[in-house]
Parts: sequence; structure tokens; C-alpha cells
Amino acid sequence: MSRPLLFAFTSLLSAPLLAAQMTVEVEIPRLQVAEYHRPYVAVWLEDAGNRHAADLAVWYDMKMKDAEGEKWLKDLRQWWRRSGRNLDMPVDGISGATRAVGKHSLSFASDSPQLQNLTTGEYQLVIEAAREVGGRELLRVPFTWPPQQRSKASAQGQHELGAITLELTP
Repeated sequence: MSRPLLFAFTSLLSAPLLAAQMTVEVEIPRLQVAEYHRPYVAVWLEDAGNRHAADLAVWYDMKMKDAEGEKWLKDLRQWWRRSGRNLDMPVDGISGATRAVGKHSLSFASDSPQLQNLTTGEYQLVIEAAREVGGRELLRVPFTWPPQQRSKASAQGQHELGAITLELTP
């Protein structure tokens, strides 16, 4: 191997590997209703066969006495069937308190526990929201993992969810 080629090859091997990044923005809209309750929200990934691939976040009322808030997680019907009923809540790094009206951001590197086992392929970001004395809504955003280039995809909710944005960076 020639010296310049050897140098280039050695430099390539010593260069740090950059991890892919996934950023999800979830908007909780302001609703004009008589009795408002913050929605329970589940954010997860499904593979091309609509099989659960990873849980990213579950927001619910964690402060209810005797873990009563966990009882209502079943209202997140799709998530509950795919993953929720198999989890012992709370789950470190995934579960958290309900969120107020506004935009909320989640960010994950490819080596994070939520994404480290994803194989190359087609996936869907799935977000489901359910609200007491309210409705239920589910949105899907398709994407390819790992990203080959920076990309952005979105979906728009109609009532329980607002704008959903998925940004992928290689």
C-alpha cells in the first residue's frame, strides 16, 4: 500500500464514529373544554411489520396515590397491546409525568438504550394520546433507520395531539 493511501486509511480508522441522532417533537394543543386533563402519551417505534421495536416515552400521572395512574395506561390502547401490558411501570428513562400544553422535545442517539438494538430498515414513529373526559388519537410517521442524510418528517393531530416532528441526523 502506498504511503499516502496508508495514511488516508489510518486516518479514517482513527476518526471518531458519529452516532445517528433522532429528535422527536410532540405538541400538546390547548383545548377549549369545560374539564381539562393533561393527556397520557406513549411514544414508540414499530418495524415494517407493525411489530413493537422500542419504547421512547410514556407520560402519565405518576403522583396518584397507590400508583393509581398506572391503571389508566390501558387507555393508550395500541401501545398497551404492543408493549405496555408487559412493562412494570415506572420504567427508568422512559416513563415520566404528563406534560402541559406546548411543544416537548425528546432526543436519542443511536447508542441510547432505546435505539441501540434497531437494525437497518423501515420503521414508524407512533404517538398515541388519551385524555380523561376527552378523546384518543394516534399518529404515525414513517422513517428509515439508520439515516443516510438529514431528514425531517411530520404529522398533524386533529384534537389530542398537535404537530409531531421527527428529525433524523446521520
